Amino acid sequence: MSLTALADANAGCATLVGAPSGSNSPQGFQMRDGEPVDLVSGAKVVHGRLLVFSDDAVFRAYWQPDNSPEKYVLANAGVNTVRLVSTPPQGTPARNGEPGTAVAPQLVLSCPAL
Repeated sequence: MSLTALADANAGCATLVGAPSGSNSPQGFQMRDGEPVDLVSGAKVVHGRLLVFSDDAVFRAYWQPDNSPEKYVLANAGVNTVRLVSTPPQGTPARNGEPGTAVAPQLVLSCPAL
């Protein structure tokens, strides 16, 4: 299924995917600081990266578009579904690739104007 079809099929406005690997199918990514993650909406691709912060055992992932100071928390909205909410990071930067959890491409229900 293409990225456009994936977003359209579930009424999302975009999909967060891992850096391209030469495949047409959407790629998942790791929840770790600095992970390259793209926001794909139709033919438009916005490159960015994850920032991960923690408060003890609680981790928060933020997506930051390349060349932008804005940070968007990945707010869980269901299975493999998030909302991007502009907010300053909370906690301290995660270290050593924590938590490192592998996730599938994430359908985005609320897209920032980029």
